[in-house]
Amino acid sequence: MRRFLIILSVLLVVVVGLIGAAWLWARPDQPAEFYRSVVAEGAPGTLLAVEPYTFDVPAGARAWRILYVTTRIDETKAVASAVVMVPEAGRGPLLPVAWAHGTNGTAPGCAPSVVGPFKNVPAVAELLAEGWAYVGTDYVGLGTEGGHAYLVGEDAARAVLDSIRAAAQMSEVDILPRTVIWGHSQGGNSALWTGMLAGTYAPDIEVLGVSAQAPAGDLPNLVEGAQRGMFGKIVSSYLLHAYAEAYDDVRVEHYVDGYRAGILQDIAARCAVDAKALFSIAELALLPGQLFEVDPVGTPLGDRLVENVPVGPFSMPVFISQGVDDDIVLEAVQAGFVGSLCAAGTDLVYRRYEGRNHVSLVAPDSALTGDIIAWTRARFAGEASEPDCAG
Repeated sequence: MRRFLIILSVLLVVVVGLIGAAWLWARPDQPAEFYRSVVAEGAPGTLLAVEPYTFDVPAGARAWRILYVTTRIDETKAVASAVVMVPEAGRGPLLPVAWAHGTNGTAPGCAPSVVGPFKNVPAVAELLAEGWAYVGTDYVGLGTEGGHAYLVGEDAARAVLDSIRAAAQMSEVDILPRTVIWGHSQGGNSALWTGMLAGTYAPDIEVLGVSAQAPAGDLPNLVEGAQRGMFGKIVSSYLLHAYAEAYDDVRVEHYVDGYRAGILQDIAARCAVDAKALFSIAELALLPGQLFEVDPVGTPLGDRLVENVPVGPFSMPVFISQGVDDDIVLEAVQAGFVGSLCAAGTDLVYRRYEGRNHVSLVAPDSALTGDIIAWTRARFAGEASEPDCAG
């Protein structure tokens, strides 16, 4: 018996050690000192720092990482980061596509410019072939400090608009303050909010159109459906953590308590776009059933979700694309959201793509590639749109 207890004790120590080592491995990488090298001084959009950038930059292009001033929804100044990429031969003046990225996580080390800026970006090669510039913000709190306000639409929209202002100040390349906004998933919500906010927050930036791919539009219904899947629970962890940071009336313990709250907070500190997300999936085995123990409807969290639905109005054409086989942003939910925008008078094109899910919608071989390039080319050319619904 004594020998058995000794062996059991050793095994427990080994197991605990392995779990601890895995937990440490699963922490996000910390961003480089560059992201903390300046303070937020100057008007929104002020360019603060520039350095060459080579991570995953395709052949035939050159890129830079920049820091710039933006503002949060409480009007405080903050530093945000972005990647600016142009064709190798392009000196300008260049028309920029502003990219609003999808869900990476909420920790600083989850910034696209840290873990890879071009994941799930549609038509990158084609964008460069058109001679356009790419300006992809990380949003505030990814890369830089300050906390990432995940799915807080106005916060992200300000970062998108200020990234174009900052890119237009670069001496390395000549970028025009005329843009088309692209965004996928979380970034689809951000892109739509950018279109809504452009005229009041950044009237100096001419936003010619907004293309949202599988956007997180109808947030209340999307969050309700997300509780059934692993990735949905990870996203919900990010959302609850971020909303509790952004809004005084939202508290984590009102929706998830006990050990479940601790696991949620741990998941929220980890990225969703690399192998380390496997640790989050393993943790979710300890959270069977719905993640939220209280239905958000009629609560402060539910009210804030409604507040962040991008309902318009939009003064520019909108192109929404959706994979029919998407199991994260469901096509039926998207159709209802699109219908509400049409009813509100939005100049809108809606395209469904058979056989495409949430990620494959924006893959290089997707039919969306040609459609988004043609639609964007028409916006830059000043052509009239041909909407499915219009005011």
